[in-house]
Parts: sequence; structure tokens; C-alpha cells
Amino acid sequence: MMRRILAMAALVATVLPAAAQQVMTSPAPDGVQVTVYRAPDRGADQPIDANWLAGYALITERRTIDLPAGRAVVRFEGVAGGMFAESAILTGLPGGVREKNLDADLLSPRSLYARALGRPVTIRRTHLKSGRVVEEPAIIRSGPDGAAIVQTRDGFFAADCGPTDDDIVYDGVLPGLSARPTLSVELDSPVAQRVTIGLSYLAWGFDWQADYVATLAPDGRSLDLTAWVTLASGDPTSFVAAETGVVAGRVNREDRRPYREAAAAPLQITCGVAPPPPPPPPSPPLPLPVAAPPIADYAQEIVVTANRVSRKVVQEELGDLKFYRVPFATTVAANAQKQVALLEKSAVPVERYVAIDVFGGGASAPMTMLRVQNRTDRGLGVALPAGQVAVFATEGTRRLLLGEGSVEDKAVGEPVEIGVAPATQVTQEVEAVRSDGDWTDHRLTLRNATPDPVRVEARFRIGDDALSRTSARLGRKDGDAIWIVEVPGNATRALSYRVTAR
Repeated sequence: MMRRILAMAALVATVLPAAAQQVMTSPAPDGVQVTVYRAPDRGADQPIDANWLAGYALITERRTIDLPAGRAVVRFEGVAGGMFAESAILTGLPGGVREKNLDADLLSPRSLYARALGRPVTIRRTHLKSGRVVEEPAIIRSGPDGAAIVQTRDGFFAADCGPTDDDIVYDGVLPGLSARPTLSVELDSPVAQRVTIGLSYLAWGFDWQADYVATLAPDGRSLDLTAWVTLASGDPTSFVAAETGVVAGRVNREDRRPYREAAAAPLQITCGVAPPPPPPPPSPPLPLPVAAPPIADYAQEIVVTANRVSRKVVQEELGDLKFYRVPFATTVAANAQKQVALLEKSAVPVERYVAIDVFGGGASAPMTMLRVQNRTDRGLGVALPAGQVAVFATEGTRRLLLGEGSVEDKAVGEPVEIGVAPATQVTQEVEAVRSDGDWTDHRLTLRNATPDPVRVEARFRIGDDALSRTSARLGRKDGDAIWIVEVPGNATRALSYRVTAR
């Protein structure tokens, strides 16, 4: 298989738009801010998909550049590869902007080969037995998938399908390819001057979530809660020493993600016609926050001393949303993930109960739940962003995983409820007692196989006009009727109710 692709010109070539124009290049920003928004369609119970990061970021850069007098093209190298060029806002440019272009078709073996389709190249053939090297002009006649078909004076042939090891030599980098994502702007400056430019834009291919670790006390009446902000970037650009933050809450935005998977795919050359190669294996799942950090500079971003985390993310108000600012410069690395401390709370009072949803003539499997009150006088009192929760229990010196749940965005004052695991020692049974046309009487029976009493909350997911004649007084929760009962150890409790067809 052909593995080498050579270029005889410089890897990055700048094509002047016109002879009268000068091209000025800003290789990197002097300072950068990165604000990451969650994927709008990803639920709190869904982890970040490392293969498809559907969130986005607002990136603000500060750059200093020397401008010549007259018309010029300024190239901003190192912008995000997933930039929405139409969202770019520039400030500090004299005379305004005449034109903006995003050169995000990055230089790679695949893009170089694809751009050379139908163009002359040089084919270098090395005979495997003798080692003799022969070069001749050729034209690429096939795309970057499958066999590499080239045409020479002697006709058509497939590279690397004979007794030779073949390389394609390009005369230079074709127009439109860039070694780094680049935004170019055309402008007129009345005089030569040094200016400081502000560049802000949206880019896709980012995501973030909160990851919580809850450890129950031995008596089960309180828990210690630790949380991390997990940042993920699928962009080819790294933002070094960035002022970083994340936004919690849902922001309405139309989906306009560019399609760039084809350009990012590697060049696959085969001898003859063959099916496309299998997709690469998926990325490993996000590590639990208690595990060793997967990223080299993670230890620089999180400082842990005597099991207490310092330099945590700082919460700020952003209208109806919450903004969490990282209080130190951090690198949002290309195609990488990292975690930054969010909060740490100790001895938060917790209530343990079993939840059941009742749907007329049936009910869901009992689920063990934890409930904490998000109030200062109850050990919390902070806005909690949506994310996943790993719940542990302590047994002597060991910590055992009880289960994993999730929480939605929770404001101060709201109860936080976490589904931990199925309650296998508590069972439910719903049976029809009698029916007469448009109504049916049911009996819900709860059984507790443990020696300790268990609080059960059975929530009726039916309308008030359909539920009647209950044998016990019901409460209300979020608009639904709810039966709250304590079932003693090794005992049963029952509730009769009528459901009328609507």
C-alpha cells in the first residue's frame, strides 16, 4: 500500500488575492477566552459523546498586528477549525472589513490528494527487487477512496499494485489548503499602523458536563458531594492559557454544524476495488472523576491537598443562565478532555426512599432514590449544573459503588433527587379488584423484605379526573397525586383506588 506522500514546495503557501494587495499574518492570539455551551439535545442522563461533540463555544481572541497603508489581506491563523465564519465579529480594524473567508480545509494527505485530482504530479516508482528509482509525469484520475489510479504516457495503472513501491510527489501545496485553520479578512487602512484587534466567533465541536461523586456516610443520613466540570474539545486547534468558562442551562440555537468528517478522515489507498475500511474504534468512555486523570496537564489544573480541592470553578449569573468561570488560565487542548474542580460539600443531610410510578393498572419497578435539599441551611445552597452522579457507600476503609444516576439543572432552593439503583428488596403488585364498564378498582400492594422500615413514594402518572376513591389520603408532587407511606420491615402496605376511563 502506498504510504508516503511528498511535496517539493513549502507545506504552507500563501496565494495573494491580487498583486496590489499585501498579506499580513497573525500567527496566534495574544490572549483568548473560551466559553463552552453544552450540546442542546443531550440529556443529563447521557454522557458526552467523544465521537460527536454537539456543543459549541464562544471564542474571543485579542491579536496585535502591523497594518500597511492601503488595501491588505490579514490572515488570522490558529482559529477554531469548527468556526462559524458568519458569526465572526472583528473590532479595532480601521476602515472596516471588505470581505471575510474561512480557510478551514486543513492540509492533510487526504485533502492534498483530493485537491490534486485531475492535476499533474510526479509518480516515483521504486522497484522492490533492484531498488532502481524511476520518476515520470502523471495525472491523478481517482478520488481518495479505494485504488490510486494515475495516468502516464503509457496509459492508466493503479499505484502500488505491481512490482514497485510507488510515491506521489506534488509540485507544491494547492490553493485553498492551510496547515492551520485560518480566517482571512480584506480591509483598507488609511495609514500604516499597529492595531489591537478583537475577534469573537462561535465554533462547534465542543461540550461539557458536570460529574458528581456522592459518598454516603456509614449511617446513611448524610453524604459528601464532590463535583467536577468535564470539558471536551473535538477541534483541531488548541487554545493555550485560555480564560475558560462554561454556561449551564439551555440556549436556543439553530443547528448549523458544518460537515467535515470527510476532510478529517485519513487517506486510505488500496490495491484494486475494495469496500471502505471499517470505522475506527470508539474513544474510551469518560473516566470517573475519582479515577486517575487521563490528560497530561490535568494535575496542573486541579490541586488536591489532604483530599480537599482548592481553586474551584466560580459561579456567576448570566441572565437566566449560570456561568461557571475557571479562576486560572487553562489550556483547552485539541481533541482532548480535562476536568476542573467545581465544588466540595461535606455532611450534606440526605433522605433515602423508594420511588414507584403508577400508571393506572400497572407500576414501574421500585427505584432507590436519594434526596437532598439545595439550601444553605441544609449543606448546599449552590446552583447545580446538569450531569451524572456516581454514588458510593463506605464499608470500613473501602468505598463501594452503589449505582449511578443523573441530575438536571437545579437552582438554589430546589430539591435534588438522584436515582441510584433498583430497590430489589422492595416489590410492588397492582391487581384489578373489580370493574364495571368505564371504571376499574385496583389494589397496589407494597412488600418490604428488609428488616428495616422503608419510605415509599408511589406517584400516580394519571390525571386527577381519572383517579378517585383512594383508601388513603394522597399528597401532591409536581401536579401528580402521590402516596407516601412507610413500610415496616418484613411487612406489607396496600392502597385501593379507582381508575375511570376518559
